[in-house]
Amino acid sequence: MQPQIILMKEGTDSSQGKPQLISNINACAAVVDAVRTTLGPRGMDKLIVDAKGSATISNDGATIMKQLDIVHPAAKTLVDIAKSQDAEVGDGTTTVVLLAGELLNQCKRLVEEGVHPHAIIRAFRRSTTLAIDKINEIAVKINKQDPAELRSILEKCAGTSLNSKLIHQQKDFFAKMVVDAVMSLDMLLPLDMIGIKKVTGGALEDSRLIDGVAFKKTFSYAGFEMQPKHYDDPKIAMLNIELELKAERDNAEIRVNNVEEYQKIVDTEWKILYEKLDLIHKSGAKVVLSKLPIGDVATQYFADRDMFCAGRVAEQDMKRTIKACGGAIMTTAHDLCDSVLGTCKRFEEQQIGAERFNLFMGCPHTKTCTIVLRGGAEQFLEETERSLHDAIMIVRRALKHDAVVAGGGAVELEVSRHLREYSRSIAGKEQLFMAAYAKALEVIPRQLCDNAGFDSTIILNKLRARHAEGGKWFGVDVMNEDIADNFTQCVWEPALVKINALTAASEASCLILSVDETIRSPRSSQDDGPPMPGRGRGRPM
Repeated sequence: MQPQIILMKEGTDSSQGKPQLISNINACAAVVDAVRTTLGPRGMDKLIVDAKGSATISNDGATIMKQLDIVHPAAKTLVDIAKSQDAEVGDGTTTVVLLAGELLNQCKRLVEEGVHPHAIIRAFRRSTTLAIDKINEIAVKINKQDPAELRSILEKCAGTSLNSKLIHQQKDFFAKMVVDAVMSLDMLLPLDMIGIKKVTGGALEDSRLIDGVAFKKTFSYAGFEMQPKHYDDPKIAMLNIELELKAERDNAEIRVNNVEEYQKIVDTEWKILYEKLDLIHKSGAKVVLSKLPIGDVATQYFADRDMFCAGRVAEQDMKRTIKACGGAIMTTAHDLCDSVLGTCKRFEEQQIGAERFNLFMGCPHTKTCTIVLRGGAEQFLEETERSLHDAIMIVRRALKHDAVVAGGGAVELEVSRHLREYSRSIAGKEQLFMAAYAKALEVIPRQLCDNAGFDSTIILNKLRARHAEGGKWFGVDVMNEDIADNFTQCVWEPALVKINALTAASEASCLILSVDETIRSPRSSQDDGPPMPGRGRGRPM
């Protein structure tokens, strides 16, 4: 009798073969259904409540995918591609998830009929290369030499990104603001040089772009109101020092025999504080910022000498101020000289809504800006911030990679037509797989129609006919329930968004197709119950 070979721990779950592959595809389809209805200008929003009870309202694919606590290992791949699309391009996150889901959906029938997954993978990789080549061929280059034309194209790209967001009614207002923000940066276009601050109250149109660094007024003591609130060409000292009399630690103990000795200790403490304040004053700094608290004595001292101070400044705001105004964060007051002090053209404190903001404008070292958002509910402001982040990323990409294409499903249908025609020149099974890839690309215009409540079959038939006649930029016209030349309608997107989405979706679907077995290790028994009793450090009782 053959002895039984035990290879894996008892309780290990192993499933393989065709059923396992179909199961993975079904899991991905369930994830796609969660974001399907958020696509396009008529997309719906999702309300997601996390374990702590905080609610998030969003129609951004990446945000929804991050908030969903997905445990299925294959379906997590879709979360990863949404995150990578968000990090790389900033927009098109719903598109990439939908494309990956539809590619897998087209494969499902083929796999059930007994086609080997690697034959499909090979055809999909070839199709992706052909699709990217076609997008690069038809993409329109931006003329960077003409500033007016460049600005117009960037505003159209930002407007297209904002079209599908909660703030689409104000897309022209915000598109101008986003382009102004990105154009105010230097050649490297660093994203962290655009600060976004949220102030509840007021209307969306009260939002404003500040050319410089702005942050909320920090906690202050009595004497703060006596300080001047605006300077021209001030020197700025940035510190990491506590400028207040500190209470002793709980375990500190000083024994004194008489009152004079105690008085000496108190006097020394005051002397150390005043020594620091004198050194800061003598450095010539007019604005003093510190990561640590600035106490009431220091606040009054600065007010008496016409200096402005702010303590407990957030680290991110401090970093942006340093990059913009120059200088360095000092941990001592003894080495303050002009080389470590920052400067700007103008500093002032302004009231914005119910909040007061410190503004540093005309920063000499790095170009920077801050967008101050106004609006009603906190969730609404958070969604506005996410929408603007997507638009900023799109404008940055359009500036760096100077090629745009028409949106609204136009590119997908043109690439689909190209692949269908090409597939007819191939003899063999690959023709079927390439046709399946081409059909999967039609999910974008179809979903745009479904989300807007149109009859997708009629619109898609019109689009196929128009593309066959050579109308390569024709896509879904969501406003008029028809088709339109989306390039003349100014529905533009950077070509990189589409290329990245196709590449990521194709790679994800090929990855899931190449998995034919899932092995789940059993959970450790100690994870389920309370810890074993013992004397600590693993020693038994």
